[in-house]
Amino acid sequence: MPAINRQITLASRPAGMPKVSDFHLVESPMPKAGPGEALVYGLYLSVDPYMRARIGGASGYAKPVEPGEVMVGSVAGEVIESHDPRLAPGDFVEGMLGWQEYAVAQAKSLRKINPELAPVSAALSVLGMPGLTAYFGLLDICRPQPGETVLISGAAGAVGSLVGQIARIKRCRAIGIAGSKEKVRFLTRDLGFDAAFNYKDSADYAAKIRELCPNGIDVYFDNVGGAITDAAIARLNVRGRVAVCGQISQYNSDEPEMGPRWLGQLIAKQAKVEGFLVKQFAGRFEEGYRQLAAWLHDGKIQYREDVVTGIENAPRAFIGMLQGQNIGKQLVKLA
Repeated sequence: MPAINRQITLASRPAGMPKVSDFHLVESPMPKAGPGEALVYGLYLSVDPYMRARIGGASGYAKPVEPGEVMVGSVAGEVIESHDPRLAPGDFVEGMLGWQEYAVAQAKSLRKINPELAPVSAALSVLGMPGLTAYFGLLDICRPQPGETVLISGAAGAVGSLVGQIARIKRCRAIGIAGSKEKVRFLTRDLGFDAAFNYKDSADYAAKIRELCPNGIDVYFDNVGGAITDAAIARLNVRGRVAVCGQISQYNSDEPEMGPRWLGQLIAKQAKVEGFLVKQFAGRFEEGYRQLAAWLHDGKIQYREDVVTGIENAPRAFIGMLQGQNIGKQLVKLA
C-alpha cells in the first residue's frame, strides 16, 4: 500500500465555466480506518452536473465545497481494510468518498456492490444515482401512461438516456433533445428513441419540437432549462407533467438568464411542474436498484460510459461534462 494519497481539492470558486486552475492535485498521508470504518481503494469516480452548484458556494440543498477541501463525489471502489463486520477486504462498495484515490468512511454509509450484476462502474451509472434519478423522476413525478409523448432534454446524458428507455418500456413515445449528430444517432439507433434532434443545428426549437411532437407533449423531463424548456412548455398538453431534474444550461451563468414568463400557460393546460431530488426517494432505493438490474439483465435498457483515466484528469472530465462533450455517464478511472 502506498504511503501517499492523491486528492483533488477545490482551489478557488469558479466564475462562469470552471477552469482546470480552479482545482489542485495534492498529496496527503494515507488515511487510517478506525472502529466501524473501512478503507476503500477507489476504482472509478463520478463527475456530475450537481457538483457545479456545490463548488459555487450555494447549491440550495447541500453543503458547499469550500476552497481547500477535497472535491465531493461518488466513488466505486474496493475495500482494503475493514473494522466493521458488514464489510470485508475484497468487497466492492460505492459511496460519497470524494475525488481521491483512497478514502475512509463509516461502513454503514457504503453500499455493497454485486459485481455479478454488472461491472463495478455501473454502480455510478445505470445501477447508481443516475439510474435512480431516471427511474423515480419519470415514474413517480410524471407517471407516464401508454401512448403518451415523453420529451427529454439532455437526452444523451447519464440520466436522460435512461429516461427515454424507461419511457419506451412503459409504451410511450420517447423524443430526445441532444447536442450533436452523434448523440442523436446514439439515441435513435442504439437506444430506440422514436426521434431526436440536435439543438445546436436548430434555429427554432419550438418548430422542431412541434415537428417531432405533433400531438403535443404529455411529459417533459427537463435536464437543461433555458430556451429549450421555454419551447417545450409551450407544447404541453392539458394535464401535462414536467419533472425538473437539472438546469445545466444555467449552472455557469453569472447572472440569472431571463426568459418567457410561462407560468400562466400552466393554468389553461392544468399542467404540473415539479422539481425533485433523488434523495427524497431514499426509502425506496432498493426497489429502484432491483427493477433497473432486472431491465438490464433482460436487455431492456442499455447504458454507455465515457471514461477518462487518472485522477489528475478529473477536472478536465468535469469541465468537459459541463460542456456536453460526453455521451452517457462521465467517469474517471482511478486504477
